[in-house]
Amino acid sequence: MASPSICLLAALLALVAWQAIASDPSPLQDFCVADMHSPVLVNGFACLDPKYVNADHFFKAAMLDTPRKTNKIGSNVTLVNVMQIPGLNTLGISIARIDYAPLGQNPPHTHPRATEILTVLEGTLYVGFVTSNPNNTLFSKVLNKGDVFVFPQGLIHFQFNPNPHQPAVAIAALSSQNPGAITIANAVFGSKPPISDIVLAKAFQVEKGTIDWLQAQFWENNHY
Repeated sequence: MASPSICLLAALLALVAWQAIASDPSPLQDFCVADMHSPVLVNGFACLDPKYVNADHFFKAAMLDTPRKTNKIGSNVTLVNVMQIPGLNTLGISIARIDYAPLGQNPPHTHPRATEILTVLEGTLYVGFVTSNPNNTLFSKVLNKGDVFVFPQGLIHFQFNPNPHQPAVAIAALSSQNPGAITIANAVFGSKPPISDIVLAKAFQVEKGTIDWLQAQFWENNHY
């Protein structure tokens, strides 16, 4: 039987090995302002020399209190991420204002790199997300002014303004400096080059002509 000291040593070695391969979820310095001109390729952006950093690297006159014009699907997502505020680099957060026309929607989409928490500022929204396979369970809720809802990272979710007469506005915070957005219909039917209509017809169990018609539509982006 191994002595207590041998067991303790083995436990310590296992702990050290685990720490060595674990990722560090926190910044390792006060900030790492993105150097957009650096030739260095990293997961995110290389750091600007701190001696060249100033307050403007952490600021944007985003005017998120100003209404936005919506598109044909009835929404406009104004995202403020690391591309607009270099100081967000490595900080794991971004923000968006979402405007909804009457009966407008932010169509089913995912954020591959972020969880989203949404607060309704004006109006009413019907929102929801769908869990992964095999259950594909829908969690949905009607939100009113001041209500908050969370969309887990990577899951398909949506928001819809059910009011035919009044617009709605929401603010979303996302747990990534660059959360990304994949609008499902745009990605599937508007990819460049297009996905084979034979593949999509079989996947959606419809006639090939239906897929051809969908691929011929203009799939407008609502992220600006």
